[in-house]
Order: sequence, then C-alpha cells, then structure tokens
Amino acid sequence: MAGNSQDQRKKDRPEMAAAQLYEPLTPKRTRRQEFWMLFKKNKLAMMGLILFVLFFFSALTGLILTSGPHPVFDPALIRLQEKLRPPLSKPDLPTLQPNQIPAPGIYLLGTDDLGRDVFARMLQGAWVSLTVGFVAVGIAVFIGIFLGGIAGYFGQRHIRVDHLLWIVFLIIGLMLLAANLIYAGAVLILCPSVWAIYRIRKKATSKKQPSAWQRMLQRKTLSVDTLVMRFVDVMLCFPSFFLILTVVALLPASIYNIMIVIGLTSWMGATRFVRAEFLSLREQDFVAAAKALGLSNFRIIFRHMMPNAIAPVLVSATIGIATAILTEAGLSFLGFGVPPPHATWGNILSDGRRFIFDAPWLTFIPGFAILSVVLSFNLFGEGLRDVMNPKLRERQ
Repeated sequence: MAGNSQDQRKKDRPEMAAAQLYEPLTPKRTRRQEFWMLFKKNKLAMMGLILFVLFFFSALTGLILTSGPHPVFDPALIRLQEKLRPPLSKPDLPTLQPNQIPAPGIYLLGTDDLGRDVFARMLQGAWVSLTVGFVAVGIAVFIGIFLGGIAGYFGQRHIRVDHLLWIVFLIIGLMLLAANLIYAGAVLILCPSVWAIYRIRKKATSKKQPSAWQRMLQRKTLSVDTLVMRFVDVMLCFPSFFLILTVVALLPASIYNIMIVIGLTSWMGATRFVRAEFLSLREQDFVAAAKALGLSNFRIIFRHMMPNAIAPVLVSATIGIATAILTEAGLSFLGFGVPPPHATWGNILSDGRRFIFDAPWLTFIPGFAILSVVLSFNLFGEGLRDVMNPKLRERQ
C-alpha cells in the first residue's frame, strides 16, 4: 500500500508542476492601490474622508448658491417678521415679498433673531471655513518647507554678521509693512539690500585689504540650523491663539488678514518635520551620489530630497487645517473674525448664544458642524499617518 501511494505521488508531481506553471499570475499592485487598500482598513479614517468630502462639496455648493447679485440663498436677507423660526418651518407667505421667500419653500435650518436663513448662512460659513483653513495651512507649509529645508540641508554652515543684520532688518521691515507702516518697512528692507549689492560689486572689483570693521562684519556667528531652530523656539513660547488674537485686533478686520495671520503663526510644526527629514536624508547614499555628479543644491533639494520628506508634512497639514478652522471659529465667536456681512460658523454660534433656550438650534447646528469638520480632518490625518509610517503599518 505504501509503495502504491508513493507511485501515485510521483505521478501527480508533474501534473502539479504543470498546473503551477500555467497558473495565471496576479497583477502586482501599484503604490497607489496598496495605499488605498491599507487606508480602507482604517474605518475611522474612512469616516473622516467621507465627512471631508461632504464638507468640501457643501462649501463649493455654498459658494455657488450664496454668491452673485441674485443668489439662490441670500445669507444677508433680513426678515424681521420671520425671526426665530424653528427648522423645517414654513414661511408666512402673506407677509413676505417674492424675493424674501426661501428657495425650498421652507426654512430648512430655521431663522435667527433677524429672520436670516440659517441654512444659507451655514452654506456661506462652510466656504469661509474651507478657504481660511486651506490658505492658512498653505502659507504655513510653504514657510515650514523653506525654513526646514534650509536648516536641514545647510544647517552646518555659519552666518556672517552682515547677513545676520540683513535678516533682522528684513524681519522688522516685514512687521512694519504688516502694521501698514509702508514707508518705514520699505526703507528697512531696501536699504540693507542695496548696501549688500553695492558691497558685493565693490568686493569683486577692489583689490584692497578689508578694513577692521569690514572684517568684523564678515565674521562668522551662528550656524543656519541654530538660527532657524532658536527662532522656532521663540515663536513656540507665545500662546498661538492669544498671539493671533492680539495681531488680528491691531489689524483691520478682513478675511485675508485672518488667513495670513493664522498662517504666519502656525508654521513651526512643519519646519520641525522638514528639518528632521532633511537631516536624515542628507546622509543617504543617493544624496551623496547626486553631489558627486555635480548636481546643484536646488535640484538635489527639490528633485531628490523633497519628495521623500513631504509625507509627514502632508499629515501635519491635514491636521493643521482642522486647527485653522477651529481658530477662525474662535476668533469669529469673540468678534475678531471675518466681518459682516459674511457669515461664519463662529459668528452664527455667537449670535445664537443669547437665545440658547428660546432657539437652541442656533447654537447646536453650527457647533455640530464645527465638531464634525474638525473631527473629520483629524481622523483623516491620523489615517494618513498610519499608512505613511512603515512602523505603524507593520503593527496593523
């Protein structure tokens, strides 16, 4: 019996080998497909992605339906006779003009104390929140990539005294420009720049030995990495929200000022991420090979190093959008945000706090919207972090 079974196995081996030989090969997954497969396993991240998509399309819908000379939903239209109407209530048609009747025929989310349609105001607020979040984070990421890349790649180089003075004058000049002191800021920026250009040309044509004060200005001081990171430490010493609140209170009320101020006070995290990645990538073999081939620093940074360092920055930016939206809502709630007639979720919430018992929907609806959007960005960012981090990916 044993001999028969061994003979049967020998006969089956060629057939099994042939079956394996002609078995169709499964196509290899691309990096994008593998990324999507790993991302789908995280249910909370998928929920965050769905909420983010809904918020994005709601914001685009709000831009289309609430803008223009004759918007479909007018968030600034006042109907005093229709104030504090509950959600899904019908308007009193005999008391309204034709242009005051809501487009769906009912007040989907009710009205506020001035009779304005809360649904129209929420649509406009979604677009304002999306714009502030993306633009502010874009400014922060741009500054963070620039400073972090310089600190990580050129960190060991030292700065001369004259270059350090030029940087100080540049920062002070930009601060004066932001405070609407245009002439003083322009003088502080242009004069050192013109002087530096003059010194470079004179040095190229002159063969004289530099004087004592010229040698003092050419003396090396701090390293690039030390200067950038100490500036980051100084910025982190200030509470971000109170710093933003102080600057916004001094500047004219405008959505552009809010976006710029939030972006200029939230770049420190991106700078640290980019610097850490560049310090690690700078010692890799492909960077040494690129330097040996004579490639320029610009090409090495943006062609070879930046694509490998951008992953943690994207995760930080995704979570930073939620922080920017929450900051804008807090400023609008305190009365320092986007000025009227623009509606934001923060000022809708602020207007409704006086009627929290008579009209609770005025606080519940914008509060729930802020909670949902911030939660969606945080969950989406956590999912991106888990997928892009190989160590966390192995634990799943």
